[in-house]
Amino acid sequence: MEIEVKTWLEDIKQSIDEIEEFLPEKRNFFEFQKDLKTRKAIERNIEIIGEAVNRIMKVRPDIKITNARKIVDTRNRISHGYDTISIDIIWAIAVQDLKNLKNEINILLEE
Repeated sequence: MEIEVKTWLEDIKQSIDEIEEFLPEKRNFFEFQKDLKTRKAIERNIEIIGEAVNRIMKVRPDIKITNARKIVDTRNRISHGYDTISIDIIWAIAVQDLKNLKNEINILLEE
């Protein structure tokens, strides 16, 4: 695997790890909704994940990442349509969707 692709995969893994760290142990949407710093930190890491996936898709379209297009689209929406992002969507990504992505990335890094 090319070093740049491996670096981007590591960036994705690190961003997911940071999101998991930022979220309180007790997952509470209402607390998350009130915590601006945590929300912004998670949004930023989702942007990094989306940018890394986009770069991987351009260099190695043969690498399969589930929902790659949706991940990139979410990144673009956060970056360019920031005023249309729903806290509910960010929450769902953080507490549900990233688990599968993390598993996929770990498998790819082991190859």
